Amino acid sequence: MFERYYRELLNFLSRSVHDRDTAADLAQESYARVLAAQQTGQAVQDPRALLYRTARNLVIDQHRRSSIRAELETAPPSAGDEPAVEHLPGPRSLEPETILASREGLAALVATIDQLPPRCREAFMLYKFDGLSYAQIAEQMGISPRTVEMQLQIAMQACWRCQDRLEGVAPPATHRRPRSKRALP
Repeated sequence: MFERYYRELLNFLSRSVHDRDTAADLAQESYARVLAAQQTGQAVQDPRALLYRTARNLVIDQHRRSSIRAELETAPPSAGDEPAVEHLPGPRSLEPETILASREGLAALVATIDQLPPRCREAFMLYKFDGLSYAQIAEQMGISPRTVEMQLQIAMQACWRCQDRLEGVAPPATHRRPRSKRALP
């Protein structure tokens, strides 16, 4: 197929984009897409027609990109314009240090949850991840709602201690620290 239609397709594309190098790139991309379609097992009745349709679509995309690029290059900046996007800093959440800290924090919390006693871990996961109420957890686990509450307090305190360690907060002097209004991360 390549040898049979290449020169014909290249001439067609050259007339469309008025640049032989761009036409060669578009021809290669057209062949790659048709070949990919054939390799997926998709039946191609008329490869030449698919090749030309693909090339025509690529030419349209090329013209669109060129016209947008030309508009952006020729548009005069006005006084109220925002600075160019490429000069703005990215979101802090995408910085490598933030991503690493987030992964480490998540790994520490997962390790903390994994270290909980089995019944405590089960109650915690049913509450936090499955969204069950104390009564639903008590019924499912065959324990009292008060026991569920105590198990969840143990789990939450372990998670808070983990979070304090991650934030560099010194452990409290007393064994129990009131945390009623603090949310789990």
